[in-house]
Amino acid sequence: MATEKYYGTGRRKKSIARVYIMPGTGKITINKRDIDEYFGLETLKVIVRQPLVATENTDKFDVLVNVRGGGTTGQAGAIRHGIARALLKADADYRPTLKSAGFLVRDPRMKERKKYGLKAARRAPQFSKR
Repeated sequence: MATEKYYGTGRRKKSIARVYIMPGTGKITINKRDIDEYFGLETLKVIVRQPLVATENTDKFDVLVNVRGGGTTGQAGAIRHGIARALLKADADYRPTLKSAGFLVRDPRMKERKKYGLKAARRAPQFSKR
């Protein structure tokens, strides 16, 4: 195998994406399925492709992704993070472009834990005067 593979790990909420990029035609495969088959919403496909569009590599790299955990939006965000990190390994000159777009920063927002005495993280039981 003479072709180089570049690896990047992406995370968002509970999702973890293991991303491999290699020189190719621009095919994106997620969990052994095509991106159009995996994500129903067009916005999620756009989110996944953002780092490739920003660095003008949409048809220069094939992307192979293993992603697990979380929902579809979290997974799309994790894949975007992983692709950005892998592109950085492929060529360090992409750093200013990816950094200014905010693709290299891991989104720290997580689900807030449920507290005792409440029905959810902040939702209190219904109050009745009588």
